[in-house]
This record gives sequence, C-alpha cells and structure tokens, in this order.
Amino acid sequence: MRATATVRLKFPKEEQLSAIFKALEPETRSASTSRSSVTVERDGDTLTLIFKASDTSALRAALNSYLHWIRLTRDVLESIETS
Repeated sequence: MRATATVRLKFPKEEQLSAIFKALEPETRSASTSRSSVTVERDGDTLTLIFKASDTSALRAALNSYLHWIRLTRDVLESIETS
C-alpha cells in the first residue's frame, strides 16, 4: 500500500520561508528510513511538502517529524526577532 500527503504552508515573511526551506532541504536528500520520502518545494510565499510512504504509520511519522521541525525553526526565528 502507498500512502501520500501534500502539505502547503504559507509564510508571512520570506526570511522565515527561506530559513525553513534551507533547514529541511538536506533532510530530504538522506532519508532516515526507506519507508518514506519527502520532497520540499518553494513557490512564492508557500512551502509545499510532498510525502510518500509505504504505509500510513510511516506517513504519520514523517508528517509529524517535518511539521515538528518546521515549528521549532519558526519558534527559534521568532524568538531571535523579538530579542
């Protein structure tokens, strides 16, 4: 069985989008498991993540990991901006 998902996130600031894209892009080149793969794309103010997995458990794990990394990176960037 193949499981897929596409997530599109809009960012209010190009700097945030650029930093998050740069942080995630190396992760897509060296997958930590053979059960899933992720492609990251930029288009204007939108970050698109395309997930492909062998099953729904692997899809959920990949989604959770990438969304967690995005949130952490965004939180750090916002913390730096307010300092």
